[in-house]
Amino acid sequence: MRVLSGIQPSGKLHLGNYFSMMRRMIDYQAKSDLFAFIASYHAITTVEEGPVLRAGILDAAIDFLALGIDPTKSTFWVQSDVPEVAELAWILSTSITVSQLELAHSFKDKVAQGIVASAGLFTYPVLMAADILLFGAQRVPVGKDQKQHLEITRDIAQRFNHKYGEIFVIPEPDILKDTELVPGVDGRKMSKSYKNAIYFFADEKELKKSVMSIVTDSKGVQDSKDPDSSVLYQIYSLFLDQKGREELADKFRTPGTGYGDLKKALLAQILETFAPFRERRATLLADLDSVEDMLQQGARKARDAAIPFLERARDATGLGYRKK
Repeated sequence: MRVLSGIQPSGKLHLGNYFSMMRRMIDYQAKSDLFAFIASYHAITTVEEGPVLRAGILDAAIDFLALGIDPTKSTFWVQSDVPEVAELAWILSTSITVSQLELAHSFKDKVAQGIVASAGLFTYPVLMAADILLFGAQRVPVGKDQKQHLEITRDIAQRFNHKYGEIFVIPEPDILKDTELVPGVDGRKMSKSYKNAIYFFADEKELKKSVMSIVTDSKGVQDSKDPDSSVLYQIYSLFLDQKGREELADKFRTPGTGYGDLKKALLAQILETFAPFRERRATLLADLDSVEDMLQQGARKARDAAIPFLERARDATGLGYRKK
């Protein structure tokens, strides 16, 4: 089973990134043919400063490596180090209509946030389709907000295959209900653009500030609290197994524990969970040459997997006109 997903280097990574995608990808290493990448082409739809993007790419790669992605067990690369994806995106753009792209929720949401409606932002789903189809991905772990983009990918692949033959694998979405939408401190989807994220590699002072700002109701220490409607419970439960979630829910319902104590416990949980990853990250930061070597090796592996699919698409469309 070939599994693929990517993450944008458009800022510091947060708990939403970790639980909805990164941890799942790392878990897949042991049981699948894993392809994971840093989505640098996608990032330039919102990040316009070259030095910022350059630093973001390296930071995201280091974070992923620190969390456990292993280039010897997976294919891990930076998107823009595999230029074939840009060519395939152009080819695939002829297999989708403008009206389909106009329906994309993500595009509407970003424009509503004040992001300039560039052609790159508008055709984002086509590039995402190229990311997936270029490597023959069978399963794509995504959050709820990316489900529509994957449906567009499937539509593009099916239309292309109908016109030219069975060139591309039709991918399936992999969405976990528990992590399909990780809430931020204000209850909305956790997002850098909403400024409601908890950044797991932030220092303890910043983490504490974020955790203590999680919205709660006005119930006091001696009041029973409803875990099902609590943003604090939703975030805390992500770190726990089923038994731990039940125990936490009981603690919410049983008078005697205030929200302040629950937030302090969550902060301790975050610090404990990410402590070994922080150490690994410090080691990687001290040896950036090795990080860059790993990414270049990953790009070579990715291109080896990508070129056969691109050549088949070129041949099918007539672009590969030369005699073999």
